[in-house]
Amino acid sequence: MANKAKEGQLNKNLMRFLQASPTPFHAVHELKKRLRDAGFLQLQERESWTLAKGERYFVSRNDSSIIAFVLGEAPIGEAGIRMVGAHTDSPCLRVKPRPDLVKFGYLQLGVEVYGGVLLNPWFDRDLSLAGRITYRSEENRISNRLINFTDAVAIIPSLAIHLDRDVNAKRSINSQKHIPPIVMQTEDGGDSFMDLLLRQFRNEHKDADIAEILNYEISLYPIEAPGLIGFKKEFIAGARLDNLLSCFAGMCALLEAPTSVTSLLICNDHEEVGSATAAGAHGPFLKSTLQRVCPDSDELHRCIASSMLFSVDNAHGIHPNFGDKHDANHGPILNQGPVIKVNANQRYASNSETSGFFQLLCQQAQIPFQSFVTRSDMACGSTIGPITATETGVRTLDIGVPTFAMHSLRETCGSGDPHFLYRILKEFYRHEGPLGATD
Repeated sequence: MANKAKEGQLNKNLMRFLQASPTPFHAVHELKKRLRDAGFLQLQERESWTLAKGERYFVSRNDSSIIAFVLGEAPIGEAGIRMVGAHTDSPCLRVKPRPDLVKFGYLQLGVEVYGGVLLNPWFDRDLSLAGRITYRSEENRISNRLINFTDAVAIIPSLAIHLDRDVNAKRSINSQKHIPPIVMQTEDGGDSFMDLLLRQFRNEHKDADIAEILNYEISLYPIEAPGLIGFKKEFIAGARLDNLLSCFAGMCALLEAPTSVTSLLICNDHEEVGSATAAGAHGPFLKSTLQRVCPDSDELHRCIASSMLFSVDNAHGIHPNFGDKHDANHGPILNQGPVIKVNANQRYASNSETSGFFQLLCQQAQIPFQSFVTRSDMACGSTIGPITATETGVRTLDIGVPTFAMHSLRETCGSGDPHFLYRILKEFYRHEGPLGATD
């Protein structure tokens, strides 16, 4: 019963985190708040760092990626670093720079598809807008602020079936023509999107001396809150489970990490579009941070050789209506523990050593685990795991919580799996012995 109570509390906190994090910028903002509350000290990349063993730190880049770490007492070159990686972004619809579209008296917004979006679920939903604003102050300084309309301000209506009788058999969606949302009725010379944005900005940030909005990164998101589903409440349904669930579990585990060894959490942006950015896993954020944590070059090389990364990103749970889309021996079931993801072509970075270490850790902690290999006749997705391994040389494992409807506007996972994931990441951070084989 004690575990059930802890599981329920973790899920409540997870759902609050999801609701407060409609964009990567908001997710990092929420992570920062929780880290500060737990005594983590913020570092700035543009400043010199003076680090002390036993202390806890975090640093962010682009307001959308974050690294948090506990600098352990043990020599870092010998003990290595226990690293957990996840990503803050999710597939969505981004507002274009000049989005105003007026047709038949309706103001619509031109939007661009970000990542591999399942478009059908975006129709007929209550949508809001959130993101980051870059503005010029009255003193000609450039600043950034977050913005969140919170209320339902947009909708993408479906075409009535009477006007498209074949819709259920062969509907296709043109992302340029069919997905611009309606935000209001208007007349020529009425409010533009920039007018609406400026008004919302001033409502949210009454202290800001804004002279002009210079640019923005604004996304649409569904306002429906995440919730427990099923007669036994065995499922969680919500937006952005991929991959904020992993960010949240990693943070919760890091908050309980001991100071005996060094532990690190990295949550990168831009995974859904390839990671090739300054804030993405293909960029230098992690590498440069490790160089500052361990400035001696020889010690850093020894540290990397003694370290391990768990790349944590959601896995495909076997769908009961589409069972033939999985390999018969590798169909993960919801609520049966985290999934080891394997791919012979290195789309996942797991190997026998890293997966063997994880299996032993799970067995010792009495946590169930599963494995996933995609069908041999289907393409396999990827994660930050192979990218981070390539950039740093760290031994890497790819794992994740099994999920339905990945990349949909509303995804589903088992309500028991977040707690399993949190527990195994906590065990990983607490592990004081060698990470992997020693021979």
